[in-house]
Amino acid sequence: MARARDEKIDDAVLVATLELLGENGYAELSIGAVAARAGVHRPAIYRRWPSKRHLVVDVVVANVGASPTPDTGDLRADLIAGITTLVVGLGETTVGRILPAMVADLAADPELAKKFHAVFFQPRRDSTAAVLESARRRGEIRVDFDLEFVLDALAAPVYYRALFGHLPIDNVLAEQSVDSVLAALAPH
Repeated sequence: MARARDEKIDDAVLVATLELLGENGYAELSIGAVAARAGVHRPAIYRRWPSKRHLVVDVVVANVGASPTPDTGDLRADLIAGITTLVVGLGETTVGRILPAMVADLAADPELAKKFHAVFFQPRRDSTAAVLESARRRGEIRVDFDLEFVLDALAAPVYYRALFGHLPIDNVLAEQSVDSVLAALAPH
């Protein structure tokens, strides 16, 4: 019978990883340093995460969230709430600063990219897609739209600014992104 995971260890490792990412950056992060900061042995980390890159993916999920978009019936407010989780998570934060390096690792490691999509990217999209589908059924938005494109269009400005750092990531950006998409989705 497998032993149950100790959530205290998981939490300590995730907190230590975030702290070290903030202090030293992505490239300098090591499992040894995380283990020392968390007060655990390296094997305890490797039993949970096969590499530092996998650990960082879970730090991103823990700090940005995987199901951000509520479905209260107020489409604009719900979409802004969902995109705001990205704004907060990727704005002036450690996660936002390490995103470019993590994206490079995702491009180089198909297995890691698959995990990232499964635990972070797709659940976020599914959450937002459910809200859009509810609004479509209520007749708030047109019925003939490309859902995948709309999901990309909602989040793309935040990811773009997080990757290139050329302009601020703020609540105005969340509202502009949502309002642009909703203008395109207005019923005929």
